[in-house]
Amino acid sequence: MLRPIRTLAAAAAALALVSACNSASNSASPDKPGAAGTSRGVSADSIKVGGIVSMTSASGYSKKDTDLGAKARYARANAEGGINGRKIDYIGAEDDGQDPAKNLAAARKLVQQDKVFAVSPMSSVTFTGADFLEQEKVPTFGWGTLPSFCGPKFIYGFNGCLVPTPGGTINQTWPEGIGKVLGGAAGKSVAIIANDSDAGKFGVRTFQQGFTSAGFKVSYAKASVPGTAVPSDWSAYVKEILESNDGKAPDAVVSVMQTPNNIGLFTSLKRSGYKGLLSDPTDYDPGLLAKDATKQALDGVHVLLQFEPFESTNPKMAQFKADIKAANGGQDIPLNMHMMTGYMSADLFVSIAQKAGKDLTVESFQAAAQGFSDTGTLVGDRAEPKGQKDSFGCGALVQLKNGAYEVSVPFKCYEPIPFK
Repeated sequence: MLRPIRTLAAAAAALALVSACNSASNSASPDKPGAAGTSRGVSADSIKVGGIVSMTSASGYSKKDTDLGAKARYARANAEGGINGRKIDYIGAEDDGQDPAKNLAAARKLVQQDKVFAVSPMSSVTFTGADFLEQEKVPTFGWGTLPSFCGPKFIYGFNGCLVPTPGGTINQTWPEGIGKVLGGAAGKSVAIIANDSDAGKFGVRTFQQGFTSAGFKVSYAKASVPGTAVPSDWSAYVKEILESNDGKAPDAVVSVMQTPNNIGLFTSLKRSGYKGLLSDPTDYDPGLLAKDATKQALDGVHVLLQFEPFESTNPKMAQFKADIKAANGGQDIPLNMHMMTGYMSADLFVSIAQKAGKDLTVESFQAAAQGFSDTGTLVGDRAEPKGQKDSFGCGALVQLKNGAYEVSVPFKCYEPIPFK
């Protein structure tokens, strides 16, 4: 955990308590301008922040390095003097185990018991704590891949809203990138598959529109894979996909799922003789290459990134790498996208909090967010409240080839399309 130089025995309370009586007694005055040091989680010399991360899961999949990424960014902020003179007291992340009940419990604990000012990062495929955090006015930051990051006033995606509601826009990085790899979308078909969950259904709906708008024929689009356990037999899914393009295989198969599912699906597709393009948004992790079976399953797969690839020569990428190494005790560690999720979630929080000024309250923070913008970050140009309705529209593709990742489509910002 990162603590300020002088550990505080008790931080002043920062955003709402869970019970109605506590909410009533604490919500009126702390958020008023001029009450410096009285907002929950804010003292004269510190700001308390916590996270919610799926450290463990039933499938064995882990986002634990999200916590390291957040620690790295907060450590640098503290080394540079903190936020307007206050050090960030990052108490670490609660593990929700990808369990909806635990996600809500973690949110309640951070606010009611730990009294944090903000939750950053929040990284899980379930976000049942969203309504509670919104109700209690807790600034919350994470990867905007869930509907809860789109619309609420206090919840922010570090790369904007990626699962929009009608009236919002859709990030076109994935379809435009795959179109470049295939030499154009005209006459090409794509199959989209996801888990049978709210996130999966939203993902299918979103990307079906995106690929269609880019000029692809979407021959298959289903959120049909169980979200609670990885199938032991993928043959039924593979058969449907390979016959979806008027009895033929599609040119590309896009999986909106996590690593264990992707390994099973892609292995089965390859064994069936499928030679088309494979792509997913999660498997950019050198740690996955330690096992030969995993490396073979993911070989050739194009992975969607919504940040600069680690292979980038951007000076800010060099800073990211240095920060991660420092947070890891000065030791090199294989980089992964979970680290970037934590790092950029923390970075957006820090950037907005800096603009809020010395008198940090939830109200002053929200006022700063309403007019916030910056350029040239590792996720492109950012702006709020635009990011609570639209994505920032930037990304890249990398491909695993012969045991190493290569940039297949460089980082670029694309014009988003309206979501219907």
